[in-house]
Amino acid sequence: MEELNENMVAKVHSFESFGTVDGPGIRFIIFLQGCSLRCKFCHNRDTWDMANGEIYTVNEILEKIDRYKNYIIPSGGGVTFSGGEPLLQQDFLIEILMRLKEKNIHTAIDTSGNFPLTDKVKKIIDLTDLFLLDIKSIDDEVCKNLCGISNEKELEFARYLSEINKPVWIRHVLIPTITDKKENLMKFKEFLDSLNNVKRVEMIPYHNMGKYKWEQLGLKYELENIPVATMEDVERAKRIINSESPKNIIR
Repeated sequence: MEELNENMVAKVHSFESFGTVDGPGIRFIIFLQGCSLRCKFCHNRDTWDMANGEIYTVNEILEKIDRYKNYIIPSGGGVTFSGGEPLLQQDFLIEILMRLKEKNIHTAIDTSGNFPLTDKVKKIIDLTDLFLLDIKSIDDEVCKNLCGISNEKELEFARYLSEINKPVWIRHVLIPTITDKKENLMKFKEFLDSLNNVKRVEMIPYHNMGKYKWEQLGLKYELENIPVATMEDVERAKRIINSESPKNIIR
């Protein structure tokens, strides 16, 4: 067992002790501070700035997790790192993932995957049990306009997870008039069918409940005139993606 690095710290936005949607079972969720994307639909706008958040050592976070492990582990759950963007704090992730693996606690990372596949990122991937991968848009120009960055790295990240057979849940936010066009959904379906490690696909309906956070920060919410996605919108998208798909795993 490697010696714990007591000086390793993380910038944390917040914690959730009873998460039930960010991975299997009951999850202890750590929302890390900082994000390199600029998604116009972000409902956690206050997580972007790395200057904000609170500093915690690895040991302090492990102590928090230990308080809840007696109901997390029996539920088939574990720990999920979300954000913000967890992969901005790679040294911390490596350190704490090693400790959680020693404790046999299931781990998941909720990420955009928009990072080069460096040795350090590959080590994080190796240490993590499940990825919740957010595919912002299969169309590169839409992705650039919506999130301020190309989708090239996130798609490469997804392909690498498939190559090494690392379990993944794919998440996609359905935004009316932006990510719900039939041609883009069909292209998204083709990409999903090319992967062999996808355990679940979640079509998440766009909502504007995070708009007030933008307003509190004195910022313009750019999707002001975009309607929220209805369940009918989601069902239509599911039908398109599931049509003739050999996997039919979208939820």
